[in-house]
Amino acid sequence: MTDAPQISSEPDLMRREREIARRHIGKFPWLSVTWAFVNLAVWLSLWPLVLTGTLSVWIAFPIATLNVMLCYLPSHEAQHDIIARPGDRLRWLNELVGHVSTIPLVLPYRVARLTHLEHHKHTNDPDLDPDYGTHASGPLAAIWNSIQKRQPGSEGGPNAYAAALQRLGREDVMLEAVLSTLVFYVILFVLAWSGFAIEAALLWWLPRHIGQTYIVYYLSWAPHHPADEKGRYRNTRGFRAALGNIASMGMQYHIVHHLHPRIPLIRTPRAFHEMRDVLEARDCRLDGI
Repeated sequence: MTDAPQISSEPDLMRREREIARRHIGKFPWLSVTWAFVNLAVWLSLWPLVLTGTLSVWIAFPIATLNVMLCYLPSHEAQHDIIARPGDRLRWLNELVGHVSTIPLVLPYRVARLTHLEHHKHTNDPDLDPDYGTHASGPLAAIWNSIQKRQPGSEGGPNAYAAALQRLGREDVMLEAVLSTLVFYVILFVLAWSGFAIEAALLWWLPRHIGQTYIVYYLSWAPHHPADEKGRYRNTRGFRAALGNIASMGMQYHIVHHLHPRIPLIRTPRAFHEMRDVLEARDCRLDGI
């Protein structure tokens, strides 16, 4: 542990926390921007390679699955205006990354942004948090729950997002979600009708389901479990992921993101370790990390 000043009062805690956060906010997330476009380009390139027989669909399938798993986080940076804030010269890039990076996931940017900001406002509130439905008793239950929530008529999942958008009066964004899903299924149908059913299933349909399960597990369930507290310093946690920080997409330090959402993902580990004395003084949940 690095040497840190003695903290003896609430003003000291707040001052030190803000000083650390300021050191990390405002740094341009080059990795996330590059990641967004490279990941999308790789996924798009799989289609002509597979459909022309240049690449085996069985080789492309795990690549496509990885692409879907990785596509959400660049959009997440954009959702919090980390790339550029409104009015900034690069605001167009922030919005472009937000829109294009989640194409493989079939998740419109405005849907993701509005529901995610609601999650931040109402974390762990069973009535208002759109992500509360990811709550589960353990890892296997979380995976099974994620699959169940995507079934027609289930509570939570896409239906919880629709309820949140309706509550916000954003039926226009709900329509965007419906249209994007319709386009997705039309593309799958046309491919299947044209004799490429296996290719459609293994390049998009199944990778999307696997990717959704993985994203929900690590970005929602794991950092909030057991999701039974609402306080600023207790509604999420630090945790040690069995697969490590990279494979868990940086979510071991998700507590830093909830405290200061404009810190870029790649800087959250460093910010966490600099802030650790503050987090411990505030009795934050640092489960095994």
